[in-house]
Amino acid sequence: MRRLFFLIPTVEQTEAIVSELEDFGVPHKHLHAVASIDQSLQALPEANVWQRTELAHGLEWGTGIGGTAGLLGGLMTVAFPPGGIVLGGGALLIGAAAGAGVGAAVMGLIKGHEHNHQLDDFKPEIEQGEILLMVDIPKQDVDEVSDIILSHHPEAHIKVSEPK
Repeated sequence: MRRLFFLIPTVEQTEAIVSELEDFGVPHKHLHAVASIDQSLQALPEANVWQRTELAHGLEWGTGIGGTAGLLGGLMTVAFPPGGIVLGGGALLIGAAAGAGVGAAVMGLIKGHEHNHQLDDFKPEIEQGEILLMVDIPKQDVDEVSDIILSHHPEAHIKVSEPK
């Protein structure tokens, strides 16, 4: 999947583009609009916390780092058992799972309040009243969708995100 970013001057033009994208076959759940605080996006699919923040990246990193730390803690517990208790491989699994859960929770809380850095490039335009429409589409449809939108709406500016 690729994410297209459309900067569009008005809400009405954005509504027309959303309609065209839905006619093309883009599901409504793959459309996300962002605007300044003083603009109403009632008829548009508004971006939620997953698109506006770094929550998803925080959960990924927290799970990985926490799972690794938990696995190492479990390994230490098995290698040096407390009070002479004999522990098996289950301690490794429990340690990794607990670490992943705690890591995901902590990083999710931290990153859930951090804005999405992919949106930094569009901040001046959004503050000036333009609407940012994010569209998630399959890689093979990027050129076709871009051409369709630009042929009907030359005022739209398009940027394609690179995969991570």
